[in-house]
Amino acid sequence: MAIASQKDFVSGLMFMTVGGSFAWGAVDYEIGEAARMGPGYFPFMLGLLLVLLGALVTFNSFKSGPPGGDKIGAIAWRPLAFILGANLLFGALLVGLPSLGIPAFGLIVAIYGLVIMAGYAREGAKLKESVILATILAIGSYLAFVKMLNLQFPVLPWFLAN
Repeated sequence: MAIASQKDFVSGLMFMTVGGSFAWGAVDYEIGEAARMGPGYFPFMLGLLLVLLGALVTFNSFKSGPPGGDKIGAIAWRPLAFILGANLLFGALLVGLPSLGIPAFGLIVAIYGLVIMAGYAREGAKLKESVILATILAIGSYLAFVKMLNLQFPVLPWFLAN
């Protein structure tokens, strides 16, 4: 039996690996049952669901497809680097890097850094679009996390706070 879609085959294996890892990691916690869920119940069930989804996707990769199959293309390095870098930048700006002497810049600056850097993952990115999106996300995040949920973390940079 030949693989008709390499993309589906590899993504199914990836789903099964990630789901199996979550389920395996969750067995260290009390799982409980549906009526009395323990802390490991949700990650365990989510992991099993992901394994099932991965098995279905992998199974479907063997069905007949286009002539020559659905091949995996080249790795998109630019989006990969910018998206991963944007997430690392967000964490560093939000809480700072005390071991390097870098203070926290807060939620608002971290969101702007995240959105602007992630925007450059796309060819032809425009700074104006990223700033508008960052402003909308910053306002929404402030309202949701600080005002509605009362979460306590730095919102503004250290030099503007109090």
